[in-house]
Amino acid sequence: MPRDADFREALHARDYARVGLSGEARTIEGATNEEKVVAVASLVYYLEVTKNTAALSDHGAWKVNRVIWKEMQAMNSSDAKSLKTAALRTPTNLTADAARDISGALTALLADLFALYIKTKNFHWHVSGPHFRDYHLLLDEQGEQIFATTDAIAERVRKIGGTTLRSIGHIGRLQRVLDNDAYYVTPMDMLAELRDDNNQLTAHMREAHSLCDEHNDVASASLLENWIDEAERRVWFLFEASRTGDR
Repeated sequence: MPRDADFREALHARDYARVGLSGEARTIEGATNEEKVVAVASLVYYLEVTKNTAALSDHGAWKVNRVIWKEMQAMNSSDAKSLKTAALRTPTNLTADAARDISGALTALLADLFALYIKTKNFHWHVSGPHFRDYHLLLDEQGEQIFATTDAIAERVRKIGGTTLRSIGHIGRLQRVLDNDAYYVTPMDMLAELRDDNNQLTAHMREAHSLCDEHNDVASASLLENWIDEAERRVWFLFEASRTGDR
């Protein structure tokens, strides 16, 4: 059974949908698209919480405004998407375009970082040779640093009202870091490949930073500066570890 508080909230939602948009002061025809979506969401919430499935019938405990009901039936795909994502819209004073663009850039970076993390751990597990201990520990340390970044990026996307990765398949569709499924890779090739991947990652991070500057998102830009510094440190260590002689 729903809690009393749930019923009170549901009744408020019902009244908002029934009176707030269909009363004398406001009709559904005069409502904005967002207000229509809120009205529909309110009705759905009321029905879900109270389990009052008869409410959509003319013989129910209360009669749903027929105009709103027709609006529910006529919702296009854009409205439906808005209804689904309404609960995930974190309040922010960034513009909608800024939140969308920055969220997209950060989510692509997140996919790259997960791909780079798996590759780094792959090489950590499969490195061999006389310098095994040094390389094994170096790649373990770098993998931990990369993984630690992922949660901060995902949470930053949510803070500005965006949504981010949901599955391994989602990562695969967005990642720009190439996988390496080779049975055997020499230690030097491992280090060189990770060096280049991290170097490319810094370039993508700088592009995201420029986008944040464009939209005055100083918080995301500040975080990116730290992540760029970390990636450059990884490049430096991988470069030095893979040098032979004076090269």
